[in-house]
Amino acid sequence: MAPDHLELLPDDWDRALVLMAHPDDPEYGIAAAVAEWTGHGKEVAYVLATRGEAGIAGMPPREAGPLREQEQRSACRAVGVKEVSFLDYPDGRLEETLQLRRDLAREIRTFRPQVVVTLNHRDTWGPGAWNSQDHQVMGRSVLNAVVDAANEWIFPELAERGYRPHSVSWTAVASTQPTHYVDVGPRALDCALRSLAAHRRYLEALSDRPVEEQAAEQLALVTGGRPRISFELFRM
Repeated sequence: MAPDHLELLPDDWDRALVLMAHPDDPEYGIAAAVAEWTGHGKEVAYVLATRGEAGIAGMPPREAGPLREQEQRSACRAVGVKEVSFLDYPDGRLEETLQLRRDLAREIRTFRPQVVVTLNHRDTWGPGAWNSQDHQVMGRSVLNAVVDAANEWIFPELAERGYRPHSVSWTAVASTQPTHYVDVGPRALDCALRSLAAHRRYLEALSDRPVEEQAAEQLALVTGGRPRISFELFRM
């Protein structure tokens, strides 16, 4: 929920890169904002650290990974995202390594966004709601990689391979301590519902309730019943 004291998220940018851990991470938190942005002609791309292959109970990773990738691509189409890629780190076993930071810095230097978006990097989602290690690791690694991407001396091998340093203006985190918000209209909210519902097999494994009902409930939770998506803004 976006409290009244939050500031409107800056809108003077053209390209955003969403860096998250799993398929469905964008849909559970920021899809309505993404749909609003792409609806106004902004270019948004996704890079996911894993394919979410450990995310469906009873389905072996070798089957779940390709399925979840397919569902993620469908979810992207629903919100106007044309480019999504996967770094193929192991689902559920992300670690804060220099290799992960290097890979993220490379993706930032490749896409060259003004804005980077990621997920909650803190231990919890609030009292009694633990945040997974993958989310914690990915959030912190992204914040560090944004700095790395701008520094020519941290990963000089990237520049040697043609990935020139790039400075991001700010990083927006879908966190529990928001500072800014994005207004989202009815079209964007509908796109967000369809994007989360695209993870049909994943949602079916979570609950017996209809997929569309689960998606609507999650969207109401994220927005707090208001047409807003909130972020914690880090000026870089």
